[in-house]
Amino acid sequence: MIRKILFPVDFSPSCDALAPWVKRAASMFGADVALIHVCDTASYNGFELVVRSPNEIAEEQMVITKDRLNVFLNTDFPPATCPRLVCFGDSADEISRTVAEQGFDLVMMPTHAGRFRRTLLGSTAAKILDNVTCPVLTNQHSEINAPRALGHRVWACAIGLSKDSERVLRLAAAAANAVGARLCVIHAMSAGKESEARTRIESLVAATGCTADVNIVSGPLKGALLDAAARCAADALIVGRKPHDGIIGRLRDLTYSLIRDSLVPVLSV
Repeated sequence: MIRKILFPVDFSPSCDALAPWVKRAASMFGADVALIHVCDTASYNGFELVVRSPNEIAEEQMVITKDRLNVFLNTDFPPATCPRLVCFGDSADEISRTVAEQGFDLVMMPTHAGRFRRTLLGSTAAKILDNVTCPVLTNQHSEINAPRALGHRVWACAIGLSKDSERVLRLAAAAANAVGARLCVIHAMSAGKESEARTRIESLVAATGCTADVNIVSGPLKGALLDAAARCAADALIVGRKPHDGIIGRLRDLTYSLIRDSLVPVLSV
């Protein structure tokens, strides 16, 4: 189900740290990887614009960036087999456009914790989560957590009891099956009626035809989900992200809160 992975890079330590996770995903799915960097035209200073035209500056930046991108992580992702893409403009817009035009199946990118916590509206990761329709895997703890050996795969899937839950579970089951992972389904709720919730979740699992352990947990939603994922020793947490209209997009979505605080990568579908 994953054949083309897009890896946005900004030459930061976070991108260096995420590289092993991208390699692992490519290995598990047998997918091709392309790296993309978006040049910020707003970085031109006033003096440059006085002595040279914007086109000349852009051409020079293109050459410099291509050279830099060709040597960035070139051992992990050889340019001969992993294309390098350079764009100009808003990072989120250009990445989203590239995903749509070139048919990427998965975007893998780090989040920068400080900025992501302080201002979700301006975050590139947040805008991409809103804009693209393919799965997005984000991880802000790559520097301190290394991916586990390929022989130890447990994927946790957090679902509710909404109309979208079956779609999320089917995608999670297909992804887990593709890489030979054990699927662990987590449902968080307030205390009480756990038995009823378990029956409904188990019925949903049966309806999708997948095999999964079912964990019903209670407590504050985010904390309960993350604690359950940790107890499952999950390699990744799969969550659904819903389409939202209006200027705030998904800013009220639990997805953002989970991405900020999860110690494992979050795959939002």
